[in-house]
Amino acid sequence: MLEPLGINEFDESVYRAFLTQADLCLHEYARTAGTSLECVRKAVTRLVGLGLLRPNGSGSHRPVGPGTALTVLLNRRRLEAETAFAHVLSIVEDLEEEYRAYRVRTDPGNLVEVLSGRDVVAQRIDEFNQSVNTHVWILDRPPYHDRADGLPHTNEAEKTSTAAWARRGVDIRSVYCPESMQRPGRFETVLEMVALGEQARMLPSLPFKLHIIDRRVALVPLAGGVYDNLAVVHPSGLLDALIELYETYWTKAVPIGAPGPDANEAGPTSEEIALLTMLRAGLKDQAIARHLGLSTRTATRRIAALMTRLDATTRFQAGVEAGARGWI
Repeated sequence: MLEPLGINEFDESVYRAFLTQADLCLHEYARTAGTSLECVRKAVTRLVGLGLLRPNGSGSHRPVGPGTALTVLLNRRRLEAETAFAHVLSIVEDLEEEYRAYRVRTDPGNLVEVLSGRDVVAQRIDEFNQSVNTHVWILDRPPYHDRADGLPHTNEAEKTSTAAWARRGVDIRSVYCPESMQRPGRFETVLEMVALGEQARMLPSLPFKLHIIDRRVALVPLAGGVYDNLAVVHPSGLLDALIELYETYWTKAVPIGAPGPDANEAGPTSEEIALLTMLRAGLKDQAIARHLGLSTRTATRRIAALMTRLDATTRFQAGVEAGARGWI
């Protein structure tokens, strides 16, 4: 049962005997177990080395509680496994790079892989998402693909994926545009994903959709209004150019997020944060109204009320004052 921790079945039985019998006699245990005293002594030596038994100074041994000893051993084995897997992953990446380099030399057409068909595209994107290791960088705008199981993406599914990546320490960056927020509740979902660990920014417009996975592959839809053709760009000068292009858009984009650390009890409401973020990103009243589920007239009134609260006469002044107060 404890073999994954490096404890064989016989050693485990010896350890269990120490746990349930005070002053265990090794001679008696060997006779009862039908083995030699030498085998029992070797098991004791191994258990001492693993931290499950300790000499008590009188020539015998006492057990270390399993809650302590086995937990320490489990953590040690987990660290060893993670280190080994990280080493293997590094080798896999090196082999993949060598393989790609060979394919590029023999056939430059392998630099870009073109996928056709919604099912094929959805399946490949799902594979890439599951293989994420270090980076997910996104220029987000329609169109959106269906999942590999044929179901549409939802806000909850998006948060689940983001949370899983964040727990693994993935660098998650997304640049959104107004068209990104057409799905009901998407803006609030983005704010929640920021709280989970995503870095989110916004621009008034984006020219195309782009996913960069681990800085080793880029996914670019080939047709603007549909998602049934996809270019997969592998390590190359073209991929380097797409990464540099992404970083340019990222630098220009306006951060999306909760109020800064200087916000106090008199700070903004969640709706005011949303208003300020969308105003800062350059969204018009009509777009803001749609994202908040309001009429355009109501959205305009609430923007005006926010400006009054900030003692601002222009929207630019409102943004400056909100920043000075640590609201955005």
